[in-house]
Amino acid sequence: MNKRIFLYGIIILITLGCNNNHSTSSSAVVTGHPEATKIGTKVLELGGNAIDASVAVQLALSVCLPSAGNIGGGGFMIYRTFSGEKYALDFREMAPLAAKENMYLDGNGVVIDSLSTYGSLSIGIPGTIDGIFQAHEKFGSIGIDTLFNFAIELAFNGFPITETQANRLNHYQNDFKKFNPNNNYLQKKWEKNDTLKQKDLANTLTIIRDKGRAGFYEGEVAENIIKTIKKNGIISLEDLKNYTSIWRTPIEFAFDEYNVISMPPPSSGGVALGQLFMMLSNFEIQNITHNSMEYIHLLSEIEKRVYVDRSIHLGDDDYFSVPIKKLMSRNYNQQVASQINLSKVTTIDTVSNKTLNESEETTHFSILDQYGNGVAVTTTLNTNYGSKVFVNDGGFLLNNEMDDFSIKPGTPNTYGLIGSEANKIEAGKRMLSSMTPTILEKNNELFLVLGTPGGSTIITSVFQTILNTTLFKMNIKAAVDAPRFHHQWKPNKIYMEEDLYQSSKELIKKLNEIGHIIQQRTSIGHVNAIMTKQDKLSIGADKRGDNDGKLIKH
Repeated sequence: MNKRIFLYGIIILITLGCNNNHSTSSSAVVTGHPEATKIGTKVLELGGNAIDASVAVQLALSVCLPSAGNIGGGGFMIYRTFSGEKYALDFREMAPLAAKENMYLDGNGVVIDSLSTYGSLSIGIPGTIDGIFQAHEKFGSIGIDTLFNFAIELAFNGFPITETQANRLNHYQNDFKKFNPNNNYLQKKWEKNDTLKQKDLANTLTIIRDKGRAGFYEGEVAENIIKTIKKNGIISLEDLKNYTSIWRTPIEFAFDEYNVISMPPPSSGGVALGQLFMMLSNFEIQNITHNSMEYIHLLSEIEKRVYVDRSIHLGDDDYFSVPIKKLMSRNYNQQVASQINLSKVTTIDTVSNKTLNESEETTHFSILDQYGNGVAVTTTLNTNYGSKVFVNDGGFLLNNEMDDFSIKPGTPNTYGLIGSEANKIEAGKRMLSSMTPTILEKNNELFLVLGTPGGSTIITSVFQTILNTTLFKMNIKAAVDAPRFHHQWKPNKIYMEEDLYQSSKELIKKLNEIGHIIQQRTSIGHVNAIMTKQDKLSIGADKRGDNDGKLIKH
């Protein structure tokens, strides 16, 4: 089997286009929250295209999923038009001009606990709003006012929160109070079906609707951001005004009859996916059983080698020369794969004792419109509720993406990922990300749109979901819901979802016998995907969360 593939992490899928000569009888929206899915559906029913729907969904998620949906964060978008054109939009956050390489270290060079993850100093320059306007200007077909109005109405009138949201809001009450002493937004005891109304956020979205991009990066909203973080933060009005998203060339490669389209640096997703599939192509996998000992061992050994390369070589290609050509070389990946022993674990360097504390803080959505356009978007604040800082009078949270830099070479971040010189802090630089919005073609036709949240597990979740659909021929719902596992080099262990871990004591015993350390954990990722097969659409909204999808007949 000879395979070349791209992977992506947390994503939003969007299909763009408005040529009725290429129209289909149905479209689909899959998001991380039912309210966002409703709004995306309404836009497509109005005749909007995938980009229109993605703008409305992104804004809706900032209202109905405040733990991850955002206007105070950033993300990535992969877009494929009905005619096969491919685009990648980078609206990742940036380091402020005042950022310094050692800004999170004390006088002795020791990392100051929580400084890069909580509060004003952890915040990168937000990119979401600029990304929305850039995408809409280039490909939108419905007026931007209409797309904003859905989210404004949702914020003003409110919506019933889910049980998961109530539990999450209650869990972070102490953090909200600590970092927002003069702002009681979201500070109360929450229960399922409580109505969440956000009038300050509705006002902010109205200002941006009326004044465009400048409504966020200049004027009243920008000044509110600076006033909120002025005590400890370093973002300036100049930082906000000068932020810009970047259209980049997607990572692409083929395996069998499939072509994978994913995100380039500063996302690590596309390169890592390519390496995962290129290494896998060196092994006879046709007869390996799904989630068997042999399968889990082989994928884990491949995954940890890819994460070694991620830690050493990947960063913002505008600041560090990422060796993409080498990393995507078949000869290089064949050489690395040759070091894998199919009978036992091989050790790479020393291991870390850092415990992976994964949360589903990012969100991904996928959209396929009736015109044949597909979009995958992954967006995030980083950890749940980001920096935990709410903009005074703004009604929205700010990210804590500065922790995604290598704050000290060799020191793990929140997700246990090790960084190096390639991802060091520099003014104006974009921090490395695992977000992996991805689109697959089969025989030159759109086949799959997907992505997921999950921090460091995004890449492996996308990888395994693609294998489920291509190698194991699962339908999209089964592929998304199937149990997952994850290895990221350090810590040197396999993280395994509890359903898989509990399914067979013999499986765990066999993996232990060849040298694997297994750690049971809760859900890995929340994949949202759309599959199109023989002009028939099917959706995979992950059972692990409040994810929701809808097929629309036209």
